[in-house]
Order: sequence, then structure tokens, then C-alpha cells
Amino acid sequence: MSRTVVRRRYTFAVLSVAVAALVVAGAGMGAVAIPPATVFSLLAGQLGLDIGPGASAIHESVFWSIRLPRLGLGLVAAGALAAAGVGLQAVFRNPLAESQVVGMSWGAAVGAAAVAVPGAAILGGPATPFAASVTALLFTLLAYRISRRGTRVEVVTLILAGVAINAIAASVVGLLVNVAERGRMRSFSFWSLGSLGGATWETVWMTLLFVLPAAALLAARSRRLNVLLLGDEEARHTGVDVERLRAEVLTAAALLTGATVAAAGVIGFVGLLAPHTVRMIIGPDNRALLPGSMLAGMVLLLAADLAARTAAAPAEIPLGILTALAGGPFFLWLLNRTRRAQGGWR
Repeated sequence: MSRTVVRRRYTFAVLSVAVAALVVAGAGMGAVAIPPATVFSLLAGQLGLDIGPGASAIHESVFWSIRLPRLGLGLVAAGALAAAGVGLQAVFRNPLAESQVVGMSWGAAVGAAAVAVPGAAILGGPATPFAASVTALLFTLLAYRISRRGTRVEVVTLILAGVAINAIAASVVGLLVNVAERGRMRSFSFWSLGSLGGATWETVWMTLLFVLPAAALLAARSRRLNVLLLGDEEARHTGVDVERLRAEVLTAAALLTGATVAAAGVIGFVGLLAPHTVRMIIGPDNRALLPGSMLAGMVLLLAADLAARTAAAPAEIPLGILTALAGGPFFLWLLNRTRRAQGGWR
């Protein structure tokens, strides 16, 4: 067995254990504390097993109606954002590409706000994630069109285009929020900063409806994405339909991001932090990078959500603020590293 395979298996095992530990911690911590033994007892009860102490009616209600849907949405959203980051970095052949950087997240927020503000529910129903996915794709295609020169995407132009597109999209969302009913404005503003607080089982299933086929498409195209990293001409020589592949991956990334934004708001930098951390450990092969990044994204987002709920209790910090605090410095470091690798930008 090669060292690369051993490293991958070890990494997947560590990340899986970390995800499981964070799920147990997240299920137990909060305004109503649930001991770990009670958490295991509640989960075992669903399998017909009677182990551990019995749970009170309050613990049972909080666990199944509040904590578990929140954790479920966190797992789905984290996996979706990380997978979208892997796909965008491969398509743009750019280590800085990420949903928020290229304008995809705020583009999705425009679609979600356009459906939600006039009266539709922010969470629930297929209209909101579908609209968010469509506008996410449109805004990303705009950034791609602006930054592409020949067969390559210029790093600086992509970043500047993303900044401008994010500013435009955020302004549109702000205008829509201002025309909303006063009672809805506060909840929508909090959602726009990223939050898992409104999670329900309906939200989780609706998000999965968009995320699963998109993630499956990326997994099925992971081998071709490896070839695409060599360049468009090289990929064509191996029989890859580059334009079709690029369209498929961008559509999948838009579905992943749009569904997540519709359910949990704008949560940035997960698609940047998770893939790069895993890539430094197990290498750039997208066949392993995709599932590894999804696991790493779950660790990152569940840890951030746990901090958001407990750091300033009983108040809750918007999740997007914490991921930005972690991802912003990392993005600056990566930007400087990329500039050095390319000998500077002129």
C-alpha cells in the first residue's frame, strides 16, 4: 500500500471522528444542556436499542426538533460549499476561486431575496433554492466572462470582478430587504450574514434535494477535472469536452451554493479553507480531494456554529462572521503565495 493511500485513509479517519465528535458536542451544548450519554441514548432509541439514561420530554423535544435539524443542515451546507469550492478551483484553474470570491454566494442571495422578501418563506419550498441557484450561475458566468483571457482566467481580474459583483449583489439584496415588512427585515438581515438557526427538517430535505445530484455530478466528473487542470488544449487531446465539462461543473457549483444560501444565508470561505487544507495533506487528485474537502468543511462549519451559539450566549453570533474571520486572513495569505508563485502581477 502506497504512502499516499495510507495518508488519505488516515486523513479521512481523523476527519470522520472529528465530525462525529462535533455532532455529539453540538447536540448537547446550548441553552438546554443535554449530556453526551443522553445524546447516545436518544440516537440508540431510534435503532430500537435501550442503552444509557432515559431522556426527559424537554431533552427529547429539543434534540429532535431543534438540535438535530440544525446539525443536519450544517453537515449538508458544509459539504455543499466545500464541494463547490473544489469544482470552482478546478474549472478556473485558480486556487483563489471560491463561491464568495467569484460572486456566486451573493449572486445566490439576490435570487433568494427576490423570492423571499415579497412574501414567500425564506426557508422551505423549492422556489427559493431554485431562484438562488439560477442567479448564482448568472453572476458567476459574468465573473468568468470578464476574467477569461484566451484559454486562461486572470487571477487579478477574477478577484476584482468578484469584488464588484459582490458589491452589486449586496446592494440589490439591501434594497429588497428595505422594502420588506419591518418584522421580516431583522430575520432576513440575520440570515444574510449566515445562520443555521432557522433549520427545520423540511429545510434539510429541500437542501438535500439540490445538493445530492450536484455533488454526485462533481464526483462523477472528478477524473476529468484532474485532466482539466493540465489546460484546455491538453484536456481536449485526451478526449474531454472542455466547454461541456465547464458548464456542468459551474451548474453543479451554482446548485450547491444556491441551495445552501437559500437555507442558511451567505457563509463564506468554507470552499476555500477546506479544499486547500486537505489538498496540502493528501494532494490535488480530485477523486480524493472532493470527499476529503466535504469532511473538512463539515468540521469547520460545525465548529464555527458551536462557537456561534456558545461564545456570546444567550446571544448568537452570525455564522458568516466567524467563517470570514477565519477565511479572510487565509485568503490574504493564499493571495500572496499565489502572487509569488506567478512572479508577481502586472
